Amino acid sequence: MTSLSRRAVLAAGAAMAPPAIAHAQTTYPVVGKVERLDLALDALIDADAVVEEVQGGFVWSEGPVWVGGKGGHVLVSDPRTNIITRWSAKDGGSAWLKPSGYEGDAVAANLSEPGTNGLFLGRGGLVVADSGNRCIGHIDLKTKRKSVIADRFEGKRFNSPNDLCVSPVDGSIYFTDPPYGLKDGLRSPLREMDYTGVFRVAPDNTVSLIAKAEVPNGVGISPDGRTLYHTDRTKGWVAVSLNALGESVGDRLFVDRAASGIMGGDSLKVDQVGNVWVSCRDGIAVIAPGGRRLGNIRLNDVVSNCELGGDGYLYMSSNRRLARVPIKARKLKI
Repeated sequence: MTSLSRRAVLAAGAAMAPPAIAHAQTTYPVVGKVERLDLALDALIDADAVVEEVQGGFVWSEGPVWVGGKGGHVLVSDPRTNIITRWSAKDGGSAWLKPSGYEGDAVAANLSEPGTNGLFLGRGGLVVADSGNRCIGHIDLKTKRKSVIADRFEGKRFNSPNDLCVSPVDGSIYFTDPPYGLKDGLRSPLREMDYTGVFRVAPDNTVSLIAKAEVPNGVGISPDGRTLYHTDRTKGWVAVSLNALGESVGDRLFVDRAASGIMGGDSLKVDQVGNVWVSCRDGIAVIAPGGRRLGNIRLNDVVSNCELGGDGYLYMSSNRRLARVPIKARKLKI
């Protein structure tokens, strides 16, 4: 999000009264509830599931990714403080990598978000949308060594990659490239492209443009690799049809933000059967592959992104915290 949009969202979130909470045993603060709009939601999450905060202390939490099996952990970006944190039920939260992105003076470099943003497992490690270094990068999970996968298209530097996903078909990386990581956003003199868009990095690292879009944000891909979803600031959520080569062959409006009543819109994830979990101003909206909204996970604050964990929880980066809720849905296998 832009700084202005985020301030407006945070102010709106602060003014909201906390939602009514279902009673359940939990060792963490309860911060939300589930709202069922369609009976089909019951196959994905219980209507009485409790949302709880498991870690606080972020400036702006983003891009959670689950690492390992049932006993694994979550890595979470804080792009403004240039840190990736690690959280597990066993060990709690701690800094995992600092700096996660740009290693120089962010203020002097005119960067508002010098760290990583979106995180995704792929290529034998952690694939990152490195907002500060304005690239798609790779981090070795053992050595934490960083390398660049792609940082240019047609000779011009990316704006500041924000979110990404990996195709379950061929391992291609799809990512969005808004200017949110640059101090002056669309007006930044650092920009080399005169547009924002959605891009693909092929397995051989060839970069191609999927679509020009109005400040795109979240991105996710269907289980068959033939539909790419992305957030469009002015429209809502767009579904791009892909051919067997991973190229765009057309698009359609998947969810109209104005018609749906969904407030805001940031990142998203697609589950194993194709449901789309989109983050918004007060939580997560769960959308069936056909575009029908099944329900909401209401939090008392804005949600930037989410991740289907290997431990049966949906993890949500929510402003200054990391929250979770038990789910039945499973993560898309890559």
